[in-house]
Amino acid sequence: MTTTLRPSGPLQEGADGARARHYDVCDNGRPVGSVAISTDDAFGPTAGVLRSLSVEESRRRRGRGVIAALAAEEVLRGWGCTQVRVEVPADNDPARRLAAALGYTERSRNMVKDLGPDIAPLPAGLTSRDMSEEEFAAWRQDAVRTYAQGWIDRGVSPEQARLKSEADHAGHLPAGLATEGVRFQVLVRAGEVVGHVWVALREPAPGGTGGFVFDVEVREEHRGRGHGRALMLLAEDITRAWRADRLGLHVFASNTPALRLYESLGYTTTRYNLAKAL
Repeated sequence: MTTTLRPSGPLQEGADGARARHYDVCDNGRPVGSVAISTDDAFGPTAGVLRSLSVEESRRRRGRGVIAALAAEEVLRGWGCTQVRVEVPADNDPARRLAAALGYTERSRNMVKDLGPDIAPLPAGLTSRDMSEEEFAAWRQDAVRTYAQGWIDRGVSPEQARLKSEADHAGHLPAGLATEGVRFQVLVRAGEVVGHVWVALREPAPGGTGGFVFDVEVREEHRGRGHGRALMLLAEDITRAWRADRLGLHVFASNTPALRLYESLGYTTTRYNLAKAL
């Protein structure tokens, strides 16, 4: 048995160095599966993405998936990529095992919670209000830097991290606080701001809408007092006000306190975001 990749379509190239291509996974020249790879729009042409990999069910469990993935990585190396990432649904255990065997590690995960109808009041002594324009300007400057550093800490180059952070913030907030379907709230105790949350309305699945927590933070001197939980409950109420019944979020794998908080609030993992250096 000889497993190889054979192009099934033309190489797609962009002016910015972006590339993408589809391949057949072949056994002795006969197609038995498919692979799709590309460079990463978010991180630039030196970062690759394994978009999809499939092998016919009757041909599985014979190492073809491993060989196809390694061959795809070799193509990405030829394109100048120094890392590759892959998204794996939480319920796809075979794909997670394959990725682990190939050396991929969890970088982050996406989580979601189905919301009930009941509104949870803020704990006594806490109130909330809209973030001011002055507060937003200070937040945005710090957020772009902090978000980029989070990716740098996980092996992304400083330039790639900066580009992704700037692009993400510009894309999600084209009109700043006035962006449609966006709410920034600050949590206040005794007249002092102790934290903030950024929630946006988005379409998590065709035909449905839900909220998404893009940023939540408690100021360092106020941590350990349950304010993070209060902010997340506030995000749920914002989402309910939009008549949406699901709330999603993204969290880095190394942020153990946040993961524990989200799990305790009833969030479940929907997707693992894995990466590997090439």
